[in-house]
Amino acid sequence: MKLSYLPERGSKPRSTGITMIIDKGLSVGQVHELISVAGHLIDFAKLGFGTSVICDHSKEKVKIYRDNGIKVFLGGTLFEASAVRDMVKEYKNFVQELGVDAVEISDGSIIMDHAKKCEYINDFSKNYTVLSEVGAKEDDIFVKPDEWSDHMQKELDAGSTYVIAEARETGTVGIYKQDGTADISLINDILKKIPSKQIIWETPLKQQQAWFIKLIGAKANLGNILPDDVIPLETIRLGLRSDTFFEFLPEECQKYKLKKKKK
Repeated sequence: MKLSYLPERGSKPRSTGITMIIDKGLSVGQVHELISVAGHLIDFAKLGFGTSVICDHSKEKVKIYRDNGIKVFLGGTLFEASAVRDMVKEYKNFVQELGVDAVEISDGSIIMDHAKKCEYINDFSKNYTVLSEVGAKEDDIFVKPDEWSDHMQKELDAGSTYVIAEARETGTVGIYKQDGTADISLINDILKKIPSKQIIWETPLKQQQAWFIKLIGAKANLGNILPDDVIPLETIRLGLRSDTFFEFLPEECQKYKLKKKKK
């Protein structure tokens, strides 16, 4: 069935409307199942945290994802764990051994000089698609709004293809308040200075996904999506779920919109 007034969604490889999933330790069989139902909707797969070290089938999963047009990278936590141990060279070897085609450079769990972070970005960008993450993983660490956009721009200039706005898998830090609602002032400040097409917003929760699609549209780049949420997210992007039902409909359809009860 082909419905009218659906927002346009380009086919892969996409540069906008990115969906990045977080793989927290899926089995090879689960990856095959995920690809069979939603592979055409996934652009990036992140092997979360340090799971790629623990799972003995990571290399096989990387191949499956890549064979289906999905770029793969390892969670930034593993890069940070390597950096604090002075093992970035070993990390490079591991990345090469697994056969991933993208790398996440982050400093959300450690203190790292930003110039040094940009050096890492520049170095890895010579051989990989780099996604760099901005923002701290702890809710009691404050990053000034100007610092968010300043760091994002410098990291893009250093070679990042996308900058990721931190929220963790909980969706309660970084660009969100502790209750999971968006930090509107911070997000608007970022968007004044950084093009939305170059930002991947971490949106693990449904209400966060809907919020960004209402703000930016179907072409919003969204990350930390759980595998089971890939298809539900696509319905939100297309206005085929109540959260965004009227977002893309023309004026003549708005008359069907339910009226909110007055308090």
